[in-house]
Amino acid sequence: MSSRPIRIVGVDPGLSATGWGVIEAAGTRLQFRACGTISTNVDMPLSRRLAFIHRELCGLIAEHAPEEGAVEETFVNRDPRSALKLGQARGVALAALALAGLNVAEYAANLVKKTVVGVGHAEKQQVGMMVKMLLPASNARTADAADALAVAICHAQHRNARIRGAA
Repeated sequence: MSSRPIRIVGVDPGLSATGWGVIEAAGTRLQFRACGTISTNVDMPLSRRLAFIHRELCGLIAEHAPEEGAVEETFVNRDPRSALKLGQARGVALAALALAGLNVAEYAANLVKKTVVGVGHAEKQQVGMMVKMLLPASNARTADAADALAVAICHAQHRNARIRGAA
């Protein structure tokens, strides 16, 4: 049974650096399309940084025309201010995808790592290496871009499992 390719955008949100990656999935076959990092200027006010992330994501959605989106859930860390800022960047990413009409799934960082690497507490380098193995044409220049591709891969795998379960 051959399935129609679906284009997926994965987002690894961050206030300083938001990674994004676009893949195409047809069954278990994955194909790299594009990836990159949206970097904000730390000297800009928070509202402008969030607006910049939103504009950039909207432009990427318009350019790459994904059909579904996936966003990594916020990792809660010890610094409440950092967690709040990360949550705001994540909210902007969720809103940008949803406002574009995409169905959006959310995945915990440990689930992304377990799906891509096989271990829930994998290091960033391991994630990057596995992304390169699964998507040989990928050219992620930052860990954030590789993480975003991993989020998209995770979505493709879990999406397939849901489809198989429904069949």
